[in-house]
Amino acid sequence: MAEITEGVRPAWVDDELFPFESHFIEIGGHTVHYIDEGAGPTLLFLHGNPTWSFLWREVIAALREDFRCIALDYPGFGLSTAAPGYRYLPEEHADVVTGFVDALDLDEITLVGQDWGGLIGLAVAQRRHGVFERLVLANTWAWPVNGVLHFEAFGRLVGGAPARWLVRQFNLLVNGFIPTGHRRRTPTPAEMTHYRRALGTPARRHAAAVLPGRVLASRAFFAEVEAGLPGLAHLPTLIVWGDADIAFRRQERDRLEATFPDHKTVIIEGAGTYVESDAPEEFVAAIRDWTAPPKATT
Repeated sequence: MAEITEGVRPAWVDDELFPFESHFIEIGGHTVHYIDEGAGPTLLFLHGNPTWSFLWREVIAALREDFRCIALDYPGFGLSTAAPGYRYLPEEHADVVTGFVDALDLDEITLVGQDWGGLIGLAVAQRRHGVFERLVLANTWAWPVNGVLHFEAFGRLVGGAPARWLVRQFNLLVNGFIPTGHRRRTPTPAEMTHYRRALGTPARRHAAAVLPGRVLASRAFFAEVEAGLPGLAHLPTLIVWGDADIAFRRQERDRLEATFPDHKTVIIEGAGTYVESDAPEEFVAAIRDWTAPPKATT
């Protein structure tokens, strides 16, 4: 299976399933793919692992009527390509997203982050105070988890050498995480093809293989993000939570709620890790309800 070609949208991307124009921009030597749809207040969508901007397609297709919807792929994910020497660490992804925000001269942003995208986006928001105005956080976290049995087991098992080999050779994360992360519906064969083809070679899969081990190994970065949370605590925050997620639990949601006092929580019952893809209509409704101006009283 061929590698992703730098700066080219592959023919296997279905224009009906992913009905957006692909853009490419150079950030720090990387060729970053992104979509930029609609007009209005800016929503910046950040994905996790092993997904890409494709994850947000149904949400963006609905919200672009009223918002400017931007979603990028980190180097090595989706249709983006990494410069030589890139290690695919979350702290490096945060550098790239920061450069992306600067390059597009984005302002008055609402971050929409899921899984790693929440943590990475919060790191970027700390570096660009005043640029981010609101937060939408979905099944994510923003602090070190070393010593927490739930995450220690994941980081050591899925982040260990045998699992990394399986990821690179057999696309283990896509074939395992994408189906189990959807609890309300089953991803279609065409959807699975788009996730598999984006990580279609062992070399491409290295990006996804790295991140599970960084749950423990990037502790210093997570501590830096945690230390910066008080500077963002004033931002209005929408927490959208799939409560059937086996990765992020009520404990993580409770801590986010305590971190951001000006929050609204919407629990989507029965939805999994990829709540925006598992229950897109409810995800869209949560954002629309939260952003709607208050009704005038008579």
